[in-house]
Amino acid sequence: MTDDLDKLKRAVDAATPAPDPAKRAANLRLAENNFDRLQGTAGAARPTPKRVRMARMSEGVGKMLNSWTTRGGLIGSTAIAAFAAVWFGGNLSQTTTVGRPAVVIDEVSSAGGVTEPEALADTNVDRELGYLSGGGEEWAQQRARGEAVPAPAPMLSEADAYIGTRIVPADPPIVAEQNTETFANAAANPVKVTAEEPVSTFSIDVDTASYSVVRQSLQTGALPPKDAVRVEEMINYFDYSYPAPDGTHPFEATVTVAETPWNAGTEIVHIGLQGITPAVADRPPLNLVFLIDTSGSMNDANKLPLLKQSFRLMLSELRPEDQVAIVTYAGSVGQVLDPTPAGERSTILAARDRLQAGGSTAGQMGLQQAYATAEAMADDGDVTRVILATDGDFNVGLSDPSALEDFIAEKKETGTYLSVLGFGRGELDDATMQALAQNGNGTAAYIDTLSEARKVLVDQLTGALFPIANDVKIQLEFNPSVVAEYRLIGYETRALAREDFNNDAVDAGEIGAGRQVTAIYEIARVGSEGVRNDPLRYGAEAQVSASVGELGFLKLRYKTPGEETSTLIETPISAAPASAVTGDVAFATAVAGVGQLLRGSDLLEGWTYADAIALANTAKGEDPFGYRAEALDLMRLAEALSR
Repeated sequence: MTDDLDKLKRAVDAATPAPDPAKRAANLRLAENNFDRLQGTAGAARPTPKRVRMARMSEGVGKMLNSWTTRGGLIGSTAIAAFAAVWFGGNLSQTTTVGRPAVVIDEVSSAGGVTEPEALADTNVDRELGYLSGGGEEWAQQRARGEAVPAPAPMLSEADAYIGTRIVPADPPIVAEQNTETFANAAANPVKVTAEEPVSTFSIDVDTASYSVVRQSLQTGALPPKDAVRVEEMINYFDYSYPAPDGTHPFEATVTVAETPWNAGTEIVHIGLQGITPAVADRPPLNLVFLIDTSGSMNDANKLPLLKQSFRLMLSELRPEDQVAIVTYAGSVGQVLDPTPAGERSTILAARDRLQAGGSTAGQMGLQQAYATAEAMADDGDVTRVILATDGDFNVGLSDPSALEDFIAEKKETGTYLSVLGFGRGELDDATMQALAQNGNGTAAYIDTLSEARKVLVDQLTGALFPIANDVKIQLEFNPSVVAEYRLIGYETRALAREDFNNDAVDAGEIGAGRQVTAIYEIARVGSEGVRNDPLRYGAEAQVSASVGELGFLKLRYKTPGEETSTLIETPISAAPASAVTGDVAFATAVAGVGQLLRGSDLLEGWTYADAIALANTAKGEDPFGYRAEALDLMRLAEALSR
């Protein structure tokens, strides 16, 4: 083997041309002159990552010199180095100048030597094997023998990269976009002692924005911000098969008492409201004014482009006698589409296609123009709605939620309600969007996919735009002789004072045609292990006026659309647990548990995502549109991300 290597070495030596000192000196002078001249180049060239042929060749030489450490490898590398020196010597004058030169800096290994370079210079390989380091032949020979050598001293800034005799200035540092999202939420409802505070009052909520935000976060590999999780909106995202109303009221309540899955010492009280579904043919003509945010922040693919696609889906659900108008706002406000019959699809879609993002966000002027357009469209018997589509970045004009409340509340008295569709993340002003929707008697939804657009603007369009009951309030009085403690899961931003229930001037939520509303309490019965608070030493005995057989008394108030006086519904709740729990109740409870886990609740007694997944799996049901299956996937993602 040794003889073969010796023969190979002699053959390589014989094939290697004899050095030409004169040519070497001339090439060295040429390289130095080029370097000095290019240092003074005034114009910066357009950056390009493409390397000339010599740079690629020299990089390969460097890699081989850096990695061949066996005797055979060293002999082979010597031959290659010799060939490279001859080849470069004859071609040095052909270097391509694209900009001012700079130096690549080798990384220093843990042993103190030089590791594989990112790029090699195309000048004077024979002098220093591609590095303008000042090391000369001694440096090159040490490297060829595989010995550790000191890193070359840079002649220019380490921020520049040398590619041949060209310069590609280093890219500026990447600065992450600032996240300015804000979410409307409050601290989770506490456990309350029934003897001290037996009455719970809140406004219903049929918004679904929180669920979509949670989904978008999980699908991009991150747990959602805790304030983005509104548990009631997660529960109400799904359809449930509650009994349809068969009386004189537009909705009916169904109450179920069952064991709590996360605490064997407590029970849940599940309240489901089902609204009537009038025939679509019976609905009045619809006037829609789309107020579309076309500010610069809407330029992302999941904002204005997705909004345009969503708009087309919704258009197919309108009848020819319905009317559509489009108002935009950014640096200025414009009416892109005058009121147009929905049957003129080509005209409406052409106006949609003209939408472009750019400018700042003049939200106040946009709202004023949209309401003015809506008022001009309104006719007796018509339903007129403004739909705001935005990423929530209200940075110009009327941006304070409290000021927006007064403006929107005044306009809803004319019969024109406002709904809000959120698009995109990073600048989502959820607090402002919630204030707009709640005070405009509309709904708030967040659209992150075309599938979600179909759910909101096609499947639920009638329920979102045609209310069957306004200002719907729930008040539940617990019987202190049966229930020691309770807590309402979710609805933190919808809490009302006890006296607000009977005050018809206090605004509350709306139920749309065919929509459901779900609310869940967790209760601990008197004497159960689930009671968290010790009895008061000096507390008075509870005065019980209700039957011991009643767990509580449910009261509901609502206004028929167009009426000023509310109607009262009263229903006693039996203290006896349900003999069987439906899949709807079980699935809603699983979702409520996941929402609490995402908010970091400490009241779940060790209950986990795995427990929620197991419960939801047993209650998935038929799931015709796959929403529950998707929820199970999200639960699995949350479980993995929470570890």
